[in-house]
Amino acid sequence: MTSDDRWGSVSSDQDAAGDGDADELAQILAMAGGADDSGSGPGGGALADALSQGVTTGPTGDVPGHEPDDAESLAALRAVEAELDERWPETRIAPSLERIRALVEVLGDPQRSYPAIHVAGTNGKSSVTRMIDALLTRIGPRTGRYTSPHLQRATERIAIDGAPISARRYVEIYQEIAPFLGIVDRAQGDGPRLSKFEVLTGMAFAAFADAPVDVAVLEVGLGGSWDATNVADAVVAAITPVDVDHVAYLGSDIAGIAAEKAGVIKPGAVALMAQQTPEAAKVLLERAVEVEAEVARSGMEFGVLAREIAVGGQQLRLQGLGGEYDDIYLPLFGEHQAANASLALASVEAFFGAGASRKLDITAVREAFASVRVPGRMERLRSAPTVVVDAAHNPHGARASAKAVREEFSFRRLIGVVAVMGDKDAEGILTALEPVLDEVVVTQVSSPRAMDADELGSLAVGFFGADRVVVETRMDAALETAIGLAEETDDDEAPMAGAGVLVVGSVVAAGEARTLLGREPA
Repeated sequence: MTSDDRWGSVSSDQDAAGDGDADELAQILAMAGGADDSGSGPGGGALADALSQGVTTGPTGDVPGHEPDDAESLAALRAVEAELDERWPETRIAPSLERIRALVEVLGDPQRSYPAIHVAGTNGKSSVTRMIDALLTRIGPRTGRYTSPHLQRATERIAIDGAPISARRYVEIYQEIAPFLGIVDRAQGDGPRLSKFEVLTGMAFAAFADAPVDVAVLEVGLGGSWDATNVADAVVAAITPVDVDHVAYLGSDIAGIAAEKAGVIKPGAVALMAQQTPEAAKVLLERAVEVEAEVARSGMEFGVLAREIAVGGQQLRLQGLGGEYDDIYLPLFGEHQAANASLALASVEAFFGAGASRKLDITAVREAFASVRVPGRMERLRSAPTVVVDAAHNPHGARASAKAVREEFSFRRLIGVVAVMGDKDAEGILTALEPVLDEVVVTQVSSPRAMDADELGSLAVGFFGADRVVVETRMDAALETAIGLAEETDDDEAPMAGAGVLVVGSVVAAGEARTLLGREPA
């Protein structure tokens, strides 16, 4: 399918939409984004015109801001990051939208110049955000994607047309908004200045408006109602499974956590809910009723109908809001990624107003899912022995990781490399991983928040026993040790068949492993 064909993205009974359907979709998007009669404002303008005319607004050649990074640009990026690091880090939060609202106001409210899809929840947000972005890109709209945290380079957080912006463009955006940061900071008086995450969120909003994009896909940083991304009034809210994480800010009560995350569901929006515990589901549904949002739930209005393990990923049959989608190849591992795919599909259907036997174009959907890459999420980085990295950083994520390893890899011997942040539930993570690991090499990452390797090693001995635990204080040494353990043989002649290494425990651990194994930021 060519890019010029993709605006016929919704079909009825497998046929591409005709001119009348395209006009109707244009009106849906215009109304969802709040466009006025002139076609300006979110959802109007270029996107509505493209839908009605059946053409793509996406790039046809080289995209400004995606040029290769040179040494000078990377040096400037490091300088900007050093300046941003003088602000409150993302782990220190004063729950309020006051500062980010002040920032976007002086920037001209860029987040109101395009419609948005908001992704909240505990685990799977980055995967769902990237899947939604891939689907939209294949269908036609020009997209902006905002995710956090990054694995290797800060530029990963802000993507346009499915690709991270360049270091040069990142620096330019920061320099453009820098004068306004001082204005907002001074207005806070004795209160906290803008945090690093708030500044990055403002940068993303400004970059998307400047591009300009037709739709933004926003991943919540932490929580929901008072997360900086929540100054955007998203027309679709996708809620991944809610579980316990960030206890210091969200508490350990599932209902309370769900109430915070439910804050991204806006009046008149569409809320898509992944499988939830009864406590979380009740709170999310109550919020939807309160703001008169439409609701669709995994296992009811959408979901995974069939799933088979395939080479390099899995083959899926998905139930969408508008019907079934078969022969979907997803190059990601784990049952949880299949569930993420169904949530992403339903979110894009909701954005385009699909449903009641009106489907997205099956070819575009297949192409999109086949193209999805989610770095650091059950990602295979090396063979002989196989090295897989996963950014799972809480017990819920670690259980999903362990299940994927057990069901989708045939490891005869699996060595874990585990590094955990000091504010995370290390015991819960180790408990989830112990059944699938033959031995574990515990280490620490370069972050000042990292749990000390010796401390983590002492905890690990309690779960694995001293004979199954090795302590290394650096990731490079831990990887080398783990690969060596995986290559141990029975006959001293050939490496053991089916040996593997799983790097897990934090996003930073996944990022450091990618760098050490020669993978570029993505």
